[in-house]
Amino acid sequence: MIDVDGVVVRRPEGRPWYVNLQADLGIDPAMLNTLFFGEHFDDVVCGRADLFERLDLVMPMLGHVSSRELVDYWFTQDATLDDQLLSDLEQAKAQGFDLHLATVQEHHRARYLWDTLSLREHFTRMHYAADVGYGKTDAAFYRVIESRTGLRPAEHCLVDDSEPNVVAARRVGWRAFHWTPEARVADVLEECG
Repeated sequence: MIDVDGVVVRRPEGRPWYVNLQADLGIDPAMLNTLFFGEHFDDVVCGRADLFERLDLVMPMLGHVSSRELVDYWFTQDATLDDQLLSDLEQAKAQGFDLHLATVQEHHRARYLWDTLSLREHFTRMHYAADVGYGKTDAAFYRVIESRTGLRPAEHCLVDDSEPNVVAARRVGWRAFHWTPEARVADVLEECG
């Protein structure tokens, strides 16, 4: 189970997707964070509300850009795949490992990642928060995935750059690897077996 943001999708030089948002679209990232991410994103990312429905509520306060323009910008700015990692994962797949994505995404970005960025070519399935109904710090996230895979907890291994997610996975009996920019798939295989 591989995480997306910070693992498969890497931000060049660690810069956030919104670093040029003000210059490019005239939207203040701090205002976007306060009005949308702070107020609405939990509902969106856990599947209780639609991304565009909630963005449409705040876009008039952010400028003269449509929610579609913002989302297109966001998704394309946050789409740099780690090609070396994907290549290494393909080798692991050839050795018999079943590769899945386990990620905190809402429905629209999940489809973008799966279809537009073609992650479907590398992974068997994507398990994401809006589809599962829980975030990765919630034990229920892992239980839903277990019900889908039919595997016991210890037969899963989460690779994630967030320490709280790694801790949550271990708490429910999964093996888990804390991913860092220096990490390699060989490190995961050695630690998680």
